[in-house]
Amino acid sequence: MVVDAPLSLPRGRATIDDRSGPHLRACDRELQRLGIPFFPLTLGPMRMLTVRGMTLARRLERHGLAVVEGYPGASQDLLGLPRKKAGTSVLQARLRDQGFAGPLHTRELTHDELDAVTIAWTGRLFLRGKGMLIGDPEEGLMLLPRSRARPERGRPLED
Repeated sequence: MVVDAPLSLPRGRATIDDRSGPHLRACDRELQRLGIPFFPLTLGPMRMLTVRGMTLARRLERHGLAVVEGYPGASQDLLGLPRKKAGTSVLQARLRDQGFAGPLHTRELTHDELDAVTIAWTGRLFLRGKGMLIGDPEEGLMLLPRSRARPERGRPLED
């Protein structure tokens, strides 16, 4: 299961409230290397999201589910899709162009729902051997799609 939230703390940081510890994880440094913008999990609202994500992951793991962190913005960048800041209707249309069915065709989705579609697609790509885990397994991994060229409009990406 892919969760759209940070699921681990940087190595050397005891708690999310530990302000003296490191701010970046290995997967965050890899995002930087790839030129993908992100907010560090120690920054303001990201702290609450991190706590919620870590709590959710523990609960899911107790039920025997494998859980990995995802980041829709990075997936959108690597898949050649616009991010939601370009407009949710633009992102929705591009996801529709990829052949996805359901509510993408029947109603306007929220940015959170479009992120959920993106992150689910990333998980599906990984299961088909077209994803990658970045980071340090001892610290926490992040699931991303393998980078690919920007698709032509109306031409679905392989999945």
